[in-house]
Amino acid sequence: MRSTGYRRTVAALSVCSLALAASACGSGDDTASGKTRITVNCMPPKSAKVDRRFFEQDIASFEKQNPDIDVVAHDAFPCQDPKTFDAKLAGGQMEDVFYTYFTDAKHVVDINQAADLTPYVKELKSYDTLQQQLRDIYTVDGKIYGIPRTGYSMGLIHNKQLFAKAGLDPEQPPATWEELRADAKKIAALGDGTVGYADYSAQNQGGWHFTAELYSQGGDVVSADGKKATIDTPEGRAVLQNLHDMRWTDDSMGSKQLLVINDVQQMMGSGKLGMYLSAPDNIPILVKEKGGDYKDLALAPMPGGKGTLIGGDGYMVNKKASPDQIRAGLKWLDHMFLRPGAGFLGDYARAKKADAPVGLPEPRLFTGAADAKDQQVKKANANVPVENYQAFLDGNQSLKMKIEPPHAQQIYSVLDGAVSAVLTKKDADIDQLLKDASGKIDGILARS
Repeated sequence: MRSTGYRRTVAALSVCSLALAASACGSGDDTASGKTRITVNCMPPKSAKVDRRFFEQDIASFEKQNPDIDVVAHDAFPCQDPKTFDAKLAGGQMEDVFYTYFTDAKHVVDINQAADLTPYVKELKSYDTLQQQLRDIYTVDGKIYGIPRTGYSMGLIHNKQLFAKAGLDPEQPPATWEELRADAKKIAALGDGTVGYADYSAQNQGGWHFTAELYSQGGDVVSADGKKATIDTPEGRAVLQNLHDMRWTDDSMGSKQLLVINDVQQMMGSGKLGMYLSAPDNIPILVKEKGGDYKDLALAPMPGGKGTLIGGDGYMVNKKASPDQIRAGLKWLDHMFLRPGAGFLGDYARAKKADAPVGLPEPRLFTGAADAKDQQVKKANANVPVENYQAFLDGNQSLKMKIEPPHAQQIYSVLDGAVSAVLTKKDADIDQLLKDASGKIDGILARS
């Protein structure tokens, strides 16, 4: 799944509807007044005034530097709607350069809707500076089909003020699930509606977090060959047993369940929640929209010490794009998103002036000298307490970074049932839940 509110950008989908002619989105004719014309999506909507202004500024500067290229941007919300994504591809409605989640990459290639970028990436100045594990996501059978734009990894957001009130050390967040359970119990004991630990269990979000918690303990959702479920294991059982015990034995998760991300963010922002799993992008949402305070919100690595779920997004190019459009599209991506300390996501000085948060530990797209430059510019313009995220940065160095499973949304829907059962039924049969979920996931994998 996508981590909500990534960085400061409000995601957006193309305004093109499925009823429009193909020429309205993908450009059938790649020339306009002698220029190469490309359509792109994920432009922030007008309601996101600051991001919209930044996006338009960056397109204008790109076109000034590349007078032979005409960029036509489309906006709406969100960047990609899973309900219409495949239909847009199949119907020829997709833009020339289009936004994708990491989990879309192989699927788009499998249905033959992506241009092979392999012959062109040597023209992309920044490509070799990007993290290899992110580049690999868009590489299928040795060919390159997309360019990563951002990446996130899951961690543990915790309220330092509640930790201190509960007699815990705010600078020593739990490193294991056993420690998390003990800390959650102490925080819940503060009373007055305080919850120690909260988790999602509806709208596929429970399955998403089950996966993250399974990864943290060294488990996996599907086998390496992608053919069988691997959740009916000691690691999978530990995930559900831990949630069950915190809910029913410790009473540290509160009585209200079937929560989704907005519910949990509201609890954390109001100062009534000790901990929940999230990526760094949640922190500004907690402050700007939910009433939280940067000084109280810290981030730690995933408990368990073995792995963390990563996700993110990038762009692919329509298979109908001409060679000139592919080259123009890559130039645009390079200018917009792949310049350390510059561009739509990296102009930290501009973001600071607009009172956008600067200094969050992710996204971290680059390596080597490019990463050093990006981090230097970010640090120079930081306006959030970066020391609150150092544990996350340090701890992530030893964790295995694992992408979401294939057919993630279908699988998450199945796992939602298991997670919600243990949080709403004291007598839930964990062994049977895992067995039933495994059978359903096997069916999903068999049909792929």
